[in-house]
Amino acid sequence: MAYEYMMGMHALWWFFWIAVVIALVFWGRGGSPMRRGRGRETPHEVLRRRLANGEISTEEYEKRKVILDQDTGQAM
Repeated sequence: MAYEYMMGMHALWWFFWIAVVIALVFWGRGGSPMRRGRGRETPHEVLRRRLANGEISTEEYEKRKVILDQDTGQAM
């Protein structure tokens, strides 16, 4: 009879607490690996995205890219 008790609601509590611990560990590490792996966009990435979305013209893109390259000391 004691064995039947252990397999009833008691087993569900074990699964519940294991799930809570896993969730806390996962949440404490910063969420999903996809979210953690992707940091903020660089200024060049933002500029490329805005050009691709049609938010700025090609001329505006070139002007801003020159300014960014001067500020960072790199040429892309």
